[in-house]
Amino acid sequence: MIVITGSVRVDAASMAQTLALGVEHSARSRGEAGCIAHNCHVDAEDPGRIVFVEQWVDMAAVQAHFAVPESGRFVAAIAQLALEPPQMQIYEARELPHRILV
Repeated sequence: MIVITGSVRVDAASMAQTLALGVEHSARSRGEAGCIAHNCHVDAEDPGRIVFVEQWVDMAAVQAHFAVPESGRFVAAIAQLALEPPQMQIYEARELPHRILV
């Protein structure tokens, strides 16, 4: 599985517009082949920061996602609203067995 995390910092005046773009992008992305999850969140410790968390079945699905014209338009729109360059990290991951201890 591929996990992508990203974030963008915006000023208060741009927060609603940026969040709307993020929610729209996440909803559209969830409909793409290979998308397991795609969500955006407001950082509870930094309310001027929006965080994106994505899960994809493989790198081919990620590459197809980035090739979609709407993805490019989203990145360009977010970059224009950002206070600093948006951040993104891409990881290859596998789920580990776990137990919840009470």
